[in-house]
Amino acid sequence: MKSQSESSLLSAVRSTRGEKILEVDGTVTTQPVLEHVGISTWPGRLILTDHALYFEALRVVSYDIPKRYDLSDDLNQTVKPELTGPWGTRLFDKAVLSEPAIIEFPELKGHTRRDYWLAVIREILYVHRFINKFHITGIEKDDALSKASLGILRVQAIQEISSSSTVCFESLLMFNLCDQLPGGDLILETLANMSSSRGLNWGNNIVASGGMYSISALTTVSNLGVMFGSSSNNPSEAGLLVGELAVGEMSSLERAVKESRENYKKVVLAQETVNGVKADGIDTNLAVMKELLLPVMEVGKWLLSLVYWDDPLKSLLFSLISTFIIFRGWLGYTLALTLVLIAIFMVVTRFCNQGRPLVGLKVMAPPPMNTMEQLLAVQNAISLAEQLVQDGNIVLLKFRALLLSIFPQASDRFAALLVFMALILALVPSKYMLLVVFLETFTRYSPLRKASTERWMRRLREWWFSIPAAPVVLETQRQKEKDAKKRK
Repeated sequence: MKSQSESSLLSAVRSTRGEKILEVDGTVTTQPVLEHVGISTWPGRLILTDHALYFEALRVVSYDIPKRYDLSDDLNQTVKPELTGPWGTRLFDKAVLSEPAIIEFPELKGHTRRDYWLAVIREILYVHRFINKFHITGIEKDDALSKASLGILRVQAIQEISSSSTVCFESLLMFNLCDQLPGGDLILETLANMSSSRGLNWGNNIVASGGMYSISALTTVSNLGVMFGSSSNNPSEAGLLVGELAVGEMSSLERAVKESRENYKKVVLAQETVNGVKADGIDTNLAVMKELLLPVMEVGKWLLSLVYWDDPLKSLLFSLISTFIIFRGWLGYTLALTLVLIAIFMVVTRFCNQGRPLVGLKVMAPPPMNTMEQLLAVQNAISLAEQLVQDGNIVLLKFRALLLSIFPQASDRFAALLVFMALILALVPSKYMLLVVFLETFTRYSPLRKASTERWMRRLREWWFSIPAAPVVLETQRQKEKDAKKRK
């Protein structure tokens, strides 16, 4: 890192902030780096510093002007894995999306290079998010950057000495790990509070005060000959105060880390159960979902039977009881009582099932489908989705026609209805509006109102079908650009 940072590589653009080069890739022909912008692809050299990511496109005999992707400013950057392929296709899982560009790391087997670069780029991105979130400045900012840089150097060292290609990069990178661990944000918050509370003063000889001290990350990299930032002044002559260190007790940082470890163990156990119940095939997953939603579906069927008055006595009792609850204003208490009953059911179930083996959900496996049947099922699903989208567009276009008065008679009726609803909302209390809506919904298909309801629903459908849809004009991007030029 020292030799690369002192070289002439990107010296013109790095000098303003004293950026240190942490990694360079794309200089070996057997391990190229490709940048995808749209459907075009450019080979080049990728450089990571402690503030930004640079890509230099390769020309005939030299490199082009470097493109800078800033990682230090609070710009809501997105860095994630991405699929790439020729002519913009999504085939190979070997790239990193750093908006607005896609950087690909081609290799014959696996995506280890991509995973490594994704981890180190995120480490620099997360350390700057940590700095910006807690407004860390001065020597403490340089120390945070040193922690991230030392983590990246550890990963590089382990890559050099390890023969295994399955290195867990995130576990060696502090800010990457805190982003993934449960309670990692509390660890970072504790670190920030410790940094601000101890009030570092590197200009004074604080070692003479007799406290307990440790070598900081900034002191470590400085002793190795690399200086971070411009605020440090002979950091090797001073130590970093540990702070909140007492014999036989745990510091706030140790408590946060211990709690995060315990929560991580629970997450790992829970994730193992999640991975164990994952099923392949859309038909199998639909069968599992149907079985899980069976109680909800049964409740829905029961409510529909009440609405359609299949059993008049039950529907009448339900309507009377619900009307009394709404009229007295007890709806909130009813919902609260429902939640309490669910909680009591969970507690009773827990005590009753202690010591018993967990009974798995039994699902009737669907009959196996061959390739042709699977393709037909996918085609039917796509056709159904297309039909739903078309119906949704028709509804929106009809509402647009009503708002623009393309059909004046229907628009007048719709406007009068809106005015009537506005008067009701303004004058009638919400309790009575809710009561009227409930009675209208649950007595619509009662024996006394069924004939009139069918007649009004038929008139409503006829009115809706008589409304024309607003026109739609499809134009290409080229036509849009030509129209824009004509207006100019």
